[in-house]
Amino acid sequence: MTAVLPSRASGAGAASTAPDAETVYRPADPIDLAGTLAPLGRGPYDPTTAWDTGGLWRTWRTPEGAATIRIRRSPAEGGIAAAAWGPGAGWAIEQLPALLGRGDDWTGLDAGRHPLLRDSLHRNPGLRLAKTGRMLEALLPAIIEQRVTSLEAYRSWARLLRWYGEPAPGPAPDGMRVSPTLEQWRGIPSWEWHRAGVDPRRARAVQAVLAVATSLERAVERSASLADAETALQTIPGVGLWTAAETLQRSHAHPDLVSVGDYHLAHQVGEALTGRRVDDDGMLELLEPWAGHRQRVVRLIFASGFRFQRRGPRVTLQDHRWH
Repeated sequence: MTAVLPSRASGAGAASTAPDAETVYRPADPIDLAGTLAPLGRGPYDPTTAWDTGGLWRTWRTPEGAATIRIRRSPAEGGIAAAAWGPGAGWAIEQLPALLGRGDDWTGLDAGRHPLLRDSLHRNPGLRLAKTGRMLEALLPAIIEQRVTSLEAYRSWARLLRWYGEPAPGPAPDGMRVSPTLEQWRGIPSWEWHRAGVDPRRARAVQAVLAVATSLERAVERSASLADAETALQTIPGVGLWTAAETLQRSHAHPDLVSVGDYHLAHQVGEALTGRRVDDDGMLELLEPWAGHRQRVVRLIFASGFRFQRRGPRVTLQDHRWH
């Protein structure tokens, strides 16, 4: 990876488009850019994430402030080029290798145990687990996604970001937003959570996190292991196994946590590995041979293109704004 380069903008017009920091990352192994970074977006309406034919636009609330990062393949430069704007641009650029899976070691994963996994790994050699390093930005949308359909949760997240998020720095696509600061999250009144479609139970869980966010982030970062980090998250009322897993998979690239309690995941894993549906206990039993790599196995199943057969009526969308 090259050094972080400061902006060379000159003149009033150039300042808005020239990056505040940029680099070219040249990993030793191939990187599947889309497969690695896709889990960061929270659905098609997410104002923090935008894909185009060139690559990814992503906003971040970094420790240094707001940032927009643009990530794209650059064959001419022999790697993956990134440019960033905003007060947090330097931090975002420094985080790029971890975001693209540096340190995510798949060598101990025995994909040969199952033909679907073996084939998926062969066809997706650059798949990695992305590490954002931002626990709160992963935890809050995970709480909003609890026990509702993905579409409902995605709409709620997008509404909150549109109403309270900061416009993305730099030449980001129209409508992109940076997640609110901790103080801004805390200042959102209860009726606005309701108007966004977040029911009181989930809103209370968000408020419980926000009340101790600084100490919680410190506890997670100082944890001696990822297991301890998972335990720390679950000390907060309303944060259980599923929410902790969804958070640490993104913020810390946890290679083994599985989203137990997910509405569809056990069906997907069961049918992919055995041809039949299983419940959460059955899913964990099936994944046990890959202990230490279970999240990687889940990612390979999704990357394979396999989709389980849906049965029965779809879950009815609920509009929590009117009750």
